[in-house]
Amino acid sequence: MYIAMNRFKVRPDSEEAFRKRWLEREVLLKTVPGFVSFQFLQGPNREDHILYASHTVWESYDAFVGWTQSEQFRAAHAGAGHGKVLTVGPPVFEGFQVLQNIE
Repeated sequence: MYIAMNRFKVRPDSEEAFRKRWLEREVLLKTVPGFVSFQFLQGPNREDHILYASHTVWESYDAFVGWTQSEQFRAAHAGAGHGKVLTVGPPVFEGFQVLQNIE
């Protein structure tokens, strides 16, 4: 398994717009081979931002790479970078190979 995460530092005055952008978007992940699950996470409030993360689980690293090279990925990210800036800086990507999974 492989976990792909993006962390976002969301401006407090943009939190509602950020959440709406994520929660009302078309979800194309389910159409990609190797997709397992997705979570949209809200973390702690800080002085200048609220931490959010997207957390995606894949059957393998190769499945994740397949997503990043797919038409669905291009469609899902077509509007990225357009519109009002809602975050403090760009998202931070973190990828993890799963070494142990206990269910």
